[in-house]
Amino acid sequence: MAKISETTRLEFAETIKPYQSKITATLGKEKTVLNSINGGASDAPYKKLMLCDDMIYVASLYMAQNSLSLKILGVKNNDALNEARKILYKAIIYLEELVTNVIDIPYSDLVKNHETIQDKPIAERYYLIRKLGLAINLLEIAFGDNSKWKWSFVELKGRYAVVAKNLIDMRNSVKAYFDPNNEDYETTVLYVRLIIKQLEASAAGYRDKYEVSTRRLDDMRNAIKFLLARHKLAIAIGDKTNAEEIKKKALVWKDKMDADQKAGSGR
Repeated sequence: MAKISETTRLEFAETIKPYQSKITATLGKEKTVLNSINGGASDAPYKKLMLCDDMIYVASLYMAQNSLSLKILGVKNNDALNEARKILYKAIIYLEELVTNVIDIPYSDLVKNHETIQDKPIAERYYLIRKLGLAINLLEIAFGDNSKWKWSFVELKGRYAVVAKNLIDMRNSVKAYFDPNNEDYETTVLYVRLIIKQLEASAAGYRDKYEVSTRRLDDMRNAIKFLLARHKLAIAIGDKTNAEEIKKKALVWKDKMDADQKAGSGR
């Protein structure tokens, strides 16, 4: 790789200044909002949704810096990408604080959580979740196939799948899902399809992580939990055929895990 000249470095530093300025301003705003939340703001849950959106914006600015680094310097900016990764975790944490990080939680257990954000339309929730998912996918692409963070993206995407699932009020959304005349019908159907895709991908991701990388039982347990969450969703939307198949698959995976555990303890 050719040596980067000082002139080129200065050009890059000057080019990213506006991006860094926006990052600093947004993170400063975050501190102000958190002080308001900690002070007992009545609209704290809605502020956390806003903070999630702000963190997605900050992550996009860091990824833009990486793109400029590639364009101007000809090298990837791993520092910027790592900051984006940390910021996207923060975005997810703000949602976890609202609707929990429990993978296979019963929908009835989320009623109180949804009451705190009941004025947030499903269309806006879906838009936020789509933005978050896109940011995660773009970051994974930016890191590349041989990144040391390859398996950590299984966790990041898994946590994303959980908040995506828990953010939708399924107890009420099921009505819209089955009613083409409902104004939220299309959004609800698209949102449910997104959740299905993410739950299935996370189940497979944790299974692969267990088989190929860690052999840690908690990874396999998470894979099974994602299948069970997918099973709950299938039941909720009346998909009995898939619900039965998913249940069988979860049992097969559990038997595999138990057999592996027994074989390991017998060594």
